[in-house]
Amino acid sequence: MRQNNRTAESLRPISIERGVQLHADASVLIRMGNTHVICGVSVEESVPPFMRGSGKGWITAEYGMLPCATDSRYRRETNGRSGRTMEIQRLIGRSLRMMVDLETIGERTLRVDCDVLNADGGTRTASITGGALALRDAFTKLHTTGLLEKMPEIMPVVAISVGMKDGQALLDLDYVEDSSADADANFVMAGDGRWIEVQSTAEGRPFSHDQFLAMADLAQKGSAELLQLWRDQE
Repeated sequence: MRQNNRTAESLRPISIERGVQLHADASVLIRMGNTHVICGVSVEESVPPFMRGSGKGWITAEYGMLPCATDSRYRRETNGRSGRTMEIQRLIGRSLRMMVDLETIGERTLRVDCDVLNADGGTRTASITGGALALRDAFTKLHTTGLLEKMPEIMPVVAISVGMKDGQALLDLDYVEDSSADADANFVMAGDGRWIEVQSTAEGRPFSHDQFLAMADLAQKGSAELLQLWRDQE
């Protein structure tokens, strides 16, 4: 039996707290088991140089691990982002840009800062799920304050991890499971069931096509449960 008496197909306990950062345009604290991430959105009335004059907005993300988020102190990245951090924040940004047609939000940038308070596996997927909920609140604020004439059509986005351990697919890996898995994958899904991105890696040994399909099926199940967060937070 897994921690919290979970079955192989069970998510960790999840909670969402909105408005935790008073000066953000929107913010969410997402807790998935012992992984806790603050996702704050800042709206900037400009776009990067390569977007100027396009009539489109931009959504980007930054990701960071606070020093006491892990069992040994995580050193602040004061001399530039590590390759791992850059890869994660690019994944978050790509995923969140799938939420809206960028032409509908005007030439402005929505910057999503994802800061990990406690890390116990799945920090990038929690950042995507929490960041998407925070973005929805930011778009709502832009509309209600008159900065957006029309509320854009928003596609819900969620993300979850799955791994293979001793031939069995496990949903929503914690750190102990992730560090000992034979294979692990991160799945990002849109609200209509289409995949946005899939990252899968063999760790202990290569995995078969059938094992990949088992992970994808489990990710689809978990993602469908995460989409309930969108309905609960309406």
